[in-house]
Amino acid sequence: MKTLKYSRQRESIKACLMSRHDHPTADVLYSTIREEYPNISLGTVYRNLNLLVELGEIRKLTCGDGKDHFDADTSPHYHFVCQDCGRVLDLPMEQIGDLNQLAQTHAGGRVDSHAIYFYGSCGDCQKAQTH
Repeated sequence: MKTLKYSRQRESIKACLMSRHDHPTADVLYSTIREEYPNISLGTVYRNLNLLVELGEIRKLTCGDGKDHFDADTSPHYHFVCQDCGRVLDLPMEQIGDLNQLAQTHAGGRVDSHAIYFYGSCGDCQKAQTH
């Protein structure tokens, strides 16, 4: 594998993402990173996010809202997407153990992994709707 030249901007993007748990979009990260690097371009943020995804250091989440969200937690876990406010949350629940094997029996090929999103209304939005 080719060695990657160190980049302060890339490290800053990764550190920013690792400090968050809200699964931000590239635009949100760009706004935050610009505070430290005012001359950084949105294209640089996108390129570095995609590179970090390619290297397996972060995950790209496609939740159905037309925007890619990013997650520094690369361990297997599920996500909940609020259809009211758009937040993407980690679900602290155990993985369904044999799901890949079960899917493989129906796929006619090899199943390596899966991604599951649950959709609904988050607790904050539920509270707001009752008031």
